[in-house]
Amino acid sequence: MSEIKKVLTVAGSDSSGGAGLEADLKTFEEYGTFGFCAITSIVTMDEDKNWHHEVEPINPELVYKQIKTVLSGGKLDALKTGMLGSVKVIELLSTIIDQNEIENIVIDPVMVCKGENEVVQPENGQAIRELLLPRATIATPNLFEAGQLAGIAKVSTIDDMKEAARKIISLGAKNVVIKGGKGLQAEKAIDLLFDGSEFTLYEADKVDTDHNHGAGCTFAAAIAAGLAQGMTVKTAVSKAKEFTTAAISGGFAFNRFVGPVWHGAFHKAEQRMNKYR
Repeated sequence: MSEIKKVLTVAGSDSSGGAGLEADLKTFEEYGTFGFCAITSIVTMDEDKNWHHEVEPINPELVYKQIKTVLSGGKLDALKTGMLGSVKVIELLSTIIDQNEIENIVIDPVMVCKGENEVVQPENGQAIRELLLPRATIATPNLFEAGQLAGIAKVSTIDDMKEAARKIISLGAKNVVIKGGKGLQAEKAIDLLFDGSEFTLYEADKVDTDHNHGAGCTFAAAIAAGLAQGMTVKTAVSKAKEFTTAAISGGFAFNRFVGPVWHGAFHKAEQRMNKYR
């Protein structure tokens, strides 16, 4: 058996299973990598309050102990971030990255929970800009997050995405891919990669569905797993686009508020056990 690549997600927990570290771990598995997690926060969604989100941060010392446990097994092949809970956790993570010479770092700057309009923990944005973007192999913001990081009021066109990407690269990230999503004024679902010199567009047909909870987390996790498997950044983004498009196409209704993507869609995971029936 060939060596199994190891990928760590440092992120919040989404008990509905579609996003957060749950999405990351499912994606890592589908990519043939072994996933570890350090929980930074727990997100709950109250069906009695119109699916209102509440975020409970985990004590930074406990976050550190989780990461220490993971690192006791040796060098990681990639690390992905999601919701980070607090500035102290961001500071801790930047130190850990430096001390352990971790490569293939995917910074997914989670700022808003799907279905919510308020920025989650706004004080974290500046810390991500200063401490994590300079250490990022690739940053993976959505349109809103790209605007927040770049200081642009609204990102809604490809030209806006290019402007935001330039500014994010100037903050130190080696690469940035901005996730277009439904908010982009375009006929296709478009993501834009910028490596500091060249722009690359990744296009797919838009999927007419509201069952896309966790698509952003899944895309970033797929990039991390692809990098761990030795793919170039361009190839990792391309494969992640295919993987996430399939996941969105396979999404389903969890309840009347949310429908997650299906992380097993690309490899038809639902068929794996058929031979045992």
